[in-house]
Amino acid sequence: MPVSKLRPTSIEDYIASTAPYLQERLYKLHECIVKAAPNAVESLKWGMPAYSMRKILVTYKAFKNHTGFFPMATTLAAFKKELAAYKTGEGSVQFPHSEPLPLALITKMIKHRVKEDKDGTIQWRS
Repeated sequence: MPVSKLRPTSIEDYIASTAPYLQERLYKLHECIVKAAPNAVESLKWGMPAYSMRKILVTYKAFKNHTGFFPMATTLAAFKKELAAYKTGEGSVQFPHSEPLPLALITKMIKHRVKEDKDGTIQWRS
């Protein structure tokens, strides 16, 4: 059975199950998250990569035309100006596959989530 038909059991499996042209992009995102939150626990939540401390810091998912990144509403509010060029939702941002991932911005958002976790103000849902 092809890897893409198997249910992923790890972040590496999830990345391997995506289209080949997305895998390098997703590995870069994974590495960015691990570097910005080295103490985060890696898992899959709702079938997508998740990184947690006391609560979930961030998740992401590969869609047809974009990478969905879910750092929650508090982070989107804190980085509203920097995210103005991207489509956002209540707790998510879409990074089009046609553009490089803004890894420096993603790093800042992850560090914001880590700080929320350390401060005890972290929320998963708004």
